[in-house]
Formats: sequence, structure tokens, C-alpha cells
Amino acid sequence: MPPTVNVSERPVEIPADGFVLDADLVVPAGALGVVVFAHGSGSSRHSARNRAVARVLQQSRFATLLMDLLTPTEERLDEHTRHLRFDIALLADRLVIATDWVSAQPALAGLPVGYFGASTGGGAALVAAAERPDRVRAVVSRGSRPDLAGAALAQVRAPTLLLVGGHDEEVLALNERARVQMPGLVELTVVPGATHLFEEPGTLEQVAHLAAAWFLTHLTRRHPGAAPRDTISC
Repeated sequence: MPPTVNVSERPVEIPADGFVLDADLVVPAGALGVVVFAHGSGSSRHSARNRAVARVLQQSRFATLLMDLLTPTEERLDEHTRHLRFDIALLADRLVIATDWVSAQPALAGLPVGYFGASTGGGAALVAAAERPDRVRAVVSRGSRPDLAGAALAQVRAPTLLLVGGHDEEVLALNERARVQMPGLVELTVVPGATHLFEEPGTLEQVAHLAAAWFLTHLTRRHPGAAPRDTISC
């Protein structure tokens, strides 16, 4: 277990072309990298599950950026239409904006970037990783829909960990199909006994520690010319 690390959270605003995205940033001392979170459909930067994972990553000395992928106006609209939460191109564009913002911050500019995506946010994270291959060095997805990344799957070079609950059979099948379309290093890990939201005792903790281990291995160093490989573990 990593030693306790004192961290403090501060709100930040990520400016884009004509709008601002709200986010919460934590940068522990001696940060090894920055993990940008992409929440799932109908969620926000306040997601309790993502915040639980973020705390474990912070204790492993990773900075975390939990952000709203939609503006307040868009969120109100989406409450009625429910279409923006599935607009993967839009969500991926917001992640790219956040990645570029991170690169421009003096305290973060030299740190490698990783993504942690959940549900539809996992698909968006993979699209964004394909768009910023030189900046995004590792991706972890929790119960996500990588199939929503479409043709971008074939362009993802960042080492990717797909975490799926053992009882989440439909999403597991979608992850298995997506895995074989990805040319880089990709691992599909099944968390036994977990359903889609990882609400079962101990399952979300497994996700958090698996994510921390993945980022410690892959986010903190480059993999130039790494041979494509994929595995499945339980």
C-alpha cells in the first residue's frame, strides 16, 4: 500500500472557444503524471465512483483532473434530450481541450497524461487518445463502451487497460470485440462478481488499485516501438 500523501483539491476553469469547463484539480507533491477523468453518461466531475478512484491515484502520486465534459447549459439541455452524453466526438473534443490545457500549465506541463474513462467516457477517452498520441501515454476504462470509439480504436497507441465486471456480460462482450481492433498494448481484466457500476463490496477498490498499478507501469515511461500484444485476465 502506498504511503499516505497529503493532497488538496482546487477548482479550475478550462477555457475553450466561447465556453468554460469546470474541473477539480489535485496535484500531490512529486507528481508522476496527470490522470484526466472522463465520466459516464449522465454523470459529472462529482461522480462518487470516479472520486474514489482518484483518491487512490493521488495516494500513488498522480495528479488528477475531474472535469465536467458539458457546460451547465448543455447539461440542462441533456437532462431532457439525453443526446449529448452519447455524442462521443463532442466528449472526446472536450478531453483534447483539457489535455492541451494541462500541457500549458507550468506545474503540469512536463508530466505525462493518462485518461480514466467510465461508461461512455471510456469511448471518448479512446478517441481523444488517438488524437493526442504524443501526449496521452496510458488509458484505463471502467465498465466502458470502447466500441463507441469506432474507427479510432485502430489508431490508439497508448497502453490500455479495459476493466469490466464479471456479471456485466453485454459490456464484457463489447470490450472483447473492441480489444481485438486495437493495435497497441491492451489488456482486458474481468473483476469477478462485479456488475456494471461496481457496487459490490470491494470491487471498486479493485478497480482503483488496478488502475494505479497500470498507470505506475505505463504512464511513467514511454513504450517506443512496443510490440502489439493483448491479454485477458481475471
